[in-house]
Amino acid sequence: MSIWRILGIIAIFGATSIGWFVLGGVTSMRTGTQSRDLEGAVHELWGRMQTQEAPRFVFHREDIRRSTRDGVLYEETVYVPEVNRADRTRVDVDLGLDARRKGLMWYALYDVDFSGGWRYTHTGPGGPLDVVFPFPDAAGIYDGFRFVVDGVDRTDELQPEGGQVALRMQIAPDQTIELQTAYRSRGLESWRYRPADGVSRLEDFQLTMTTDFADIDYPYETLSPSARERTEAGWTLTWAFEQVVTGHGVGMQMPTEVQPGELATELSLSAPISLLFFFLVIFVLDRLRDIGMHPVNYLFLAGAFFAFHLLFAYSADHLPVEAAFALASAVSVLLVVSYLRLVVSNRFAFVEAAAAQLVYLVGFSLAHFWAGYTGLTVTVLSVLTLFLLMQWTGRVDWSEALSRKPAPKPRPQPA
Repeated sequence: MSIWRILGIIAIFGATSIGWFVLGGVTSMRTGTQSRDLEGAVHELWGRMQTQEAPRFVFHREDIRRSTRDGVLYEETVYVPEVNRADRTRVDVDLGLDARRKGLMWYALYDVDFSGGWRYTHTGPGGPLDVVFPFPDAAGIYDGFRFVVDGVDRTDELQPEGGQVALRMQIAPDQTIELQTAYRSRGLESWRYRPADGVSRLEDFQLTMTTDFADIDYPYETLSPSARERTEAGWTLTWAFEQVVTGHGVGMQMPTEVQPGELATELSLSAPISLLFFFLVIFVLDRLRDIGMHPVNYLFLAGAFFAFHLLFAYSADHLPVEAAFALASAVSVLLVVSYLRLVVSNRFAFVEAAAAQLVYLVGFSLAHFWAGYTGLTVTVLSVLTLFLLMQWTGRVDWSEALSRKPAPKPRPQPA
């Protein structure tokens, strides 16, 4: 095999790699464009990420302000707001996953059934008190909303404004009031409960969350549950604290499906690795068995590999990811096997070449489905490939193997 044939194979590998990088960039742009175009529609239909804040009990303390103007002393009565938090919290949250797919994007949508009860004990003089309940999303939809104070439904008295409702009432010294609220809503990606802004003290706190999905995860800067119990559909999680000082809240990150657009981009950008190992195996077998494959043969093999990623990238937004992957794999393997059957032999095509393609194309690509294990899987396959090639070629005289010419193939005799 001349140096020009080796350079030709290298050139084919380089050109195919450039094609994969272009395909990965185009797929990434398609995914980004679809995401921007659909984001507004998804938010209008399903809302946004929800963060439910605890209610605030704002007491307006009466104060006398004195000022002197032109030698005359003036006194003015003002009300200074003092924000207080509940001294007991009981919250129940029921989360139901409703993942939806649009084009190359999966959206982790959810339904939330929220109910909460808080107790506030007033210390100090009596006066006006605002019971303020903020909604998690100012533009959200809240079905069946209830606002009950001391057992009396006050919902009809409220007028939402600025993403919250507030009830003005008079409170006496040492008076205790009970607040219960409930609603049904829907959101996107994550749900959180924030007891207070910044670091605060939580007293007699309990939040119970049920999910209908098993793959649970907690958002950044949230507390882990005190107890959790597996149910038939998902989990029952409980956060219970007698007294704790923290700046973290409680939350749940919705599980996400494999994103077709992101997966297609990752497969395209990592494809040169799989083709490199496949070419190495075919090249070594070519020299060991005096097959004499031409660079043009490698060009068609590279095209069959590229067909896998091209077909997957443009079928993943119309088919389920698993179906698109199976279709692309079957087409690519069929192209390689049917071609090498004509170039070399049936045994070489159906055994060595097919096995190598299943490992380095299908296997490498499947590793991207296992988040967190992709790099490890590729590393293990790479080390095994290196070991296999070293065992095959340990006794080969490469000076002779690269210089000798393959035996001429017999020409078919005319009938």
